[in-house]
Amino acid sequence: MTNALFSKAEFYTTVNQLRDLPKESGVEIAFAGRSNAGKSSAINTLAGRGRFAFVSKTPGRTQHINFFQLGARRFIVDLPGYGYAKVPLAIRQHWTELLSQYLQTRETLFGMVLIMDIRHPIMPLDVQMLEWFALTRKPVHILLSKADKLSRSKAVETLRYVSSYLVAHQITGSVQIFSSMTSEGKDEAILLLKNWLESAEQALQTTSTESGQKKPRSKGIKPG
Repeated sequence: MTNALFSKAEFYTTVNQLRDLPKESGVEIAFAGRSNAGKSSAINTLAGRGRFAFVSKTPGRTQHINFFQLGARRFIVDLPGYGYAKVPLAIRQHWTELLSQYLQTRETLFGMVLIMDIRHPIMPLDVQMLEWFALTRKPVHILLSKADKLSRSKAVETLRYVSSYLVAHQITGSVQIFSSMTSEGKDEAILLLKNWLESAEQALQTTSTESGQKKPRSKGIKPG
């Protein structure tokens, strides 16, 4: 698949406080995951660029919300990795508030891509993330990363387990196998992102059209 989706991708801005978030405009898709789940590597693989999103050798180092623009009014939002124990408590608490508030209140956020290490899926903090996001009733797509670390049969077994978890907990979402090392699942993930963006833009256009058709009722002038 030609990666036209990321052909115009570029860094947009980085923020560490909710008040500094850019003005809500267009469509955003958030990427979240544990600090060592391979989130930045997954974004780099999808973008087809080695250092599009910063990959740190120290999990938990990325402490900001990073926005990447995919052309006009389309954004990929790289959220801080969570779950790294050596990060000071105050920073972890700040991340918790930042992540939960962004995920639950951001109107331009269409959906979330949640990266999980396929060898350690559905960890407690992953469950917390899913519970936060479930309140929005927006879709979530899970990338089971590092699939090259498992046998095919074990990877498929984990895929079925996570799929069953979503159904059992009534979570609107989907899941796939993914590997940044081999690019397995790359085309599938890019297609999903493309469909999400187009669906969101179509919904925005419909809403705009309907708003334009609503004209204020004239009270008229009563004859004297």
